[in-house]
Amino acid sequence: MRSPALMLALAICCGAPAAAADQPPGNPDTIHVNATRDPEVRKYAAIVAGLDSFDKHRHLAPKVDVLRFRIEARGAAPQALQPVARIEGEDGFVLPLEVDEDGRFTVPRSEAALHARGELTLNQKRRDYRVVPIIRSPGLAKNQRRLGDLRLTCKVNVAIAKEEIALFWVLTVNTLLRSTDWCSFFDTPDTKFTFRTGQKLAGAVLHEGERSLKLDIEGRDFRIHLVDEHWSDDALVELEFATPAPAEAATGTAAETPRTGT
Repeated sequence: MRSPALMLALAICCGAPAAAADQPPGNPDTIHVNATRDPEVRKYAAIVAGLDSFDKHRHLAPKVDVLRFRIEARGAAPQALQPVARIEGEDGFVLPLEVDEDGRFTVPRSEAALHARGELTLNQKRRDYRVVPIIRSPGLAKNQRRLGDLRLTCKVNVAIAKEEIALFWVLTVNTLLRSTDWCSFFDTPDTKFTFRTGQKLAGAVLHEGERSLKLDIEGRDFRIHLVDEHWSDDALVELEFATPAPAEAATGTAAETPRTGT
């Protein structure tokens, strides 16, 4: 039997996105996202599950006005095409999405998209790029991450993962964790949630009042207990970058990529 940590990592990070490369091109008046072979795809129903989770657990990050997503390179990806994202569905349904220069966008609620079994599709290959939720409270320094934001990010990612994977695996993980709250798994000495930053780290420390706790780091990742009640949602992670922070971070828009428990 696979360990609960491995099962949960596979569920959150891998999922089971539906293939869209062979779908009809949709509205000829729009840019053909599916012209990219094996494009990144996420079920619209899964995105809606993420929106629902964001609304349900909004108290964790009350200053974040809306759930945003970002097109992100998986690693040393080739130069990206001009980012294009849209919802595609049956019977030629197409809902274009506006993507900013940093690859960020929002996804509206749409009964028509659900009825058409829509999929969020990019003009980027899934092996090179992916879509991740971005939750970041305003007013933070470029090297600061708020714990409530990270907790909400976990909630959103779990909701999306549960919708994308088969029910069998959802029930299997529920059984292994003895809970339907998968994020609660990341509060034991041996299980921490891993977040990836935009660059290599030299250190990471959790601060609140006079207290501080050094966090484990590896490369661009830092690991943290998400459900420890000794730390409030307003506790801050302060990152020390090994190199100067990217220009994006200076605008307060950089965010972590949630990864796995270790």
